[in-house]
Amino acid sequence: MDERGVVVSCAACGRSNRLAYATLGKPTRCGHCKATVAPPGQPVEARSSASFDAAATSSALPLVVDFWAPWCGPCRMVAPELEKVARTHAGRWLVVKVNTDEQPDLAARYRIQSIPTLAVVHDGREIARVSGVRPASDIERFVADATASETRRAS
Repeated sequence: MDERGVVVSCAACGRSNRLAYATLGKPTRCGHCKATVAPPGQPVEARSSASFDAAATSSALPLVVDFWAPWCGPCRMVAPELEKVARTHAGRWLVVKVNTDEQPDLAARYRIQSIPTLAVVHDGREIARVSGVRPASDIERFVADATASETRRAS
């Protein structure tokens, strides 16, 4: 992930394709072989504040943000659950991992007090948050409830 979008590989030819944040969730074709490119089906790492901010403000999909650190045991426990969520809801939500050791400015801006913390961010603002280890089913329910309430507020 960078300031312009998420880079995914084409399953047919293996070439890298950048999916712009604004068009995530729409069908996309490989620039080389024209095969359909699947949306990100695994968590993506926010390597900079700029890339996170671009995703948070421009993404057509809600972000499920995992604030974590490599030394955190509970964070390592929730990681496979987030992989399940990303795989199951590819094209519906974008799962983004923010390493609070590498991105302390994001942790401070979002006032992260404990990790793991999951936040749902859409249209540049946080709409829900929960801390602690959760199974995939609880994470899915949390995000679905948050996005449903956001949809009701927007209409």
